[in-house]
Amino acid sequence: MRLTPVQGSILFFFLAPGTVAGLVPLLISGWTLEAPFLGSDATRFVGAALIFAALDIIVDSFARFAVTGQGTPAPTNPTRSLVVTGYYRHVRNPMYVAVACAVLGQAILFGSERVLLYGVLVWVIFHAFVVLYE
Repeated sequence: MRLTPVQGSILFFFLAPGTVAGLVPLLISGWTLEAPFLGSDATRFVGAALIFAALDIIVDSFARFAVTGQGTPAPTNPTRSLVVTGYYRHVRNPMYVAVACAVLGQAILFGSERVLLYGVLVWVIFHAFVVLYE
């Protein structure tokens, strides 16, 4: 059975960014609050805002791949046409930026240095992949 672009994008959403930006930070931190960064609870609002902004970008990008591009972000079912609308008008790889920001937002929200280190690692891996692949 072949999945439609929307179905494939939903599945890939949970497999890729769901794992990198959701499951792994959960396993690292247990999503428990530690002492806030800089000793201020205000940083938690910054973290939450970063997470919500990142989620908006990820969902929008996935939807554009399925609807406009008639494909998915998954390499096994790429888009049939180039997506240059929405966040893609401004950033070449908004999904990578958003996933990394979602992880960093969780680090800030939960005050987790381990998630922060993981977020930096994710950012470096995404950057290296884009530089080497493109």
